[in-house]
Amino acid sequence: MGETGPWLLSAGALVVGGLVKGALGVGLPLVAVPLLALWLPPAQAIGLLAAPVVLSNLIQSVEGGQLGPSWRRFRWLVLAQLVATVATVRMTLDLSPAQLNAMVAGAVLLAVFLLALQPNVQIPPQHEKSIGVAVGLGSGLLGGVSSLTGPILITYFMALRLQRDVFVSSISLVYLAGSLPLYGAMVGFGKISPAELALSVVALLPVYVGMRLGRQVRQRLNEKLFRHVVLALLVVIAIILLTKG
Repeated sequence: MGETGPWLLSAGALVVGGLVKGALGVGLPLVAVPLLALWLPPAQAIGLLAAPVVLSNLIQSVEGGQLGPSWRRFRWLVLAQLVATVATVRMTLDLSPAQLNAMVAGAVLLAVFLLALQPNVQIPPQHEKSIGVAVGLGSGLLGGVSSLTGPILITYFMALRLQRDVFVSSISLVYLAGSLPLYGAMVGFGKISPAELALSVVALLPVYVGMRLGRQVRQRLNEKLFRHVVLALLVVIAIILLTKG
């Protein structure tokens, strides 16, 4: 592969991730990170999504005007996620690329399972805080390994039966609050350099292009079929990651 090959592949992966997010509203890291990890070290794949993830979730967390109430309601989840994220990044420092690929693949397969199953459960108000802390610890563990916190958080917030605006604002706040310590810990522990993190600003363009394409084709899609195709693609990617040496 020539010098430009990885750059072109990375741009393509970012476009695909943006396309899925534009079409379904979710899925940017879930699709782009494992795709990028096929030819980049997992840490670099995660770091390349920093600017798109932080910016998109910052915008969505403040758009609905629910930032303050969301923080007060879910602060214990956020704090548990922060602790688990930093601790997990620290624990993965001595792992080999093959071991990290296996962990990313495992996180992808768990995500596919949760998204395909779509469990129809409801969390009663009296258990929201305690379950939220457990979800925060679990999402921090997944986030520290792979940055893929989405499916476990989506499952939790759907089980709370939130109104749409509250759902979007709350889950975006938790995504944002999880991503900042993730990228900070990765730089602090030397998994990625500040220059590599800054490079993620360049990733905004292909992600934006992909999201525009996704929005344009959204009306023409059979969403259920498209979702199944995406899940099947993720399974294939996970299998490839598991077989990488």
